[in-house]
Amino acid sequence: MREIKVNFVDFWSNLDKTDNYFYNLLIKKYKVVIDDDPDILFYSCYGREYLKYKCTRIFFAGENVRPDFMACDFAFSFDFNKRENHFRLPLYSLYIDHHRKLEEVMALKTREEAKAIWNLKSKFCCMVVSNGDSPERLDFFKNLSKIKRVDSGGGILNNVGGKVADKLEFIKDYKFVISFENKKQIGYTTEKILEPIFTDSIPIYWGNELVNEDFNSGRFINHNDFDSQEALINRILEIDNNDELAIKMLMEPTFSTNKLPHEEEHIRVLDILCRIVEGDKKPVAKQFWIHIHRFKLELYSVKQNFKRYLKTFFKPEK
Repeated sequence: MREIKVNFVDFWSNLDKTDNYFYNLLIKKYKVVIDDDPDILFYSCYGREYLKYKCTRIFFAGENVRPDFMACDFAFSFDFNKRENHFRLPLYSLYIDHHRKLEEVMALKTREEAKAIWNLKSKFCCMVVSNGDSPERLDFFKNLSKIKRVDSGGGILNNVGGKVADKLEFIKDYKFVISFENKKQIGYTTEKILEPIFTDSIPIYWGNELVNEDFNSGRFINHNDFDSQEALINRILEIDNNDELAIKMLMEPTFSTNKLPHEEEHIRVLDILCRIVEGDKKPVAKQFWIHIHRFKLELYSVKQNFKRYLKTFFKPEK
């Protein structure tokens, strides 16, 4: 078995370098060694350490950030992008492997199973959020809370006595879960819609306007389907008061028929990685383009700092 050296940088802080989506695919074909001088570097959007490496670079979009192909040789992101060196791999796909076996996510429930699950749901609705930059999400939480109690277990608007330690364990008792993305962007679908499905709850989703390309519209409540928050809230209350509607939703398949099956996705991603390893896809992110990319980052940083300065300088007096 051929040995390859890889490394992972600029990912979320708790990424396990020897137990993650890409590593677990590669070890099916190769002896994979984590090395500070790798043949292939996987990087995401939470830092700039990737700029130190001169090997083949593979970008993964962990946030609502588009790949800069000046810096990477290949990119996996949420984008519906037809480039030869890009493959659509939304963040939620990584959560399927991390949290649940595929058969658990895909398994259809009988009416009796769904009814028993719904009858165990003792609470109405919750939210677990620590990012306060989404006014749509906070506004909806406040408006729904005026009608019926909504629990908040995250760092924002917390009303349960502190941040919960285990999100999935917390939300499993709730009928509905507010599953708003941080930002609205075509194709950008994270774990937020999937986690309530893991716990047999009903997601209330806002974000990707093409979310129905990935998830079965019958399995969640889509903010985009309603003309107003009032209409959306009325639909939530209707389901809350009609067990048959809720049971029917729990019996629905998780994913859209348009979605590439998860096992087929594994095959395609591994095929891409193998072609990169075997040299069919040569590095194209030359050092000249890396320098241009670095200059763009510095320019962006200067612009952001200048905006913050203007906000502070021209902040109106209370």
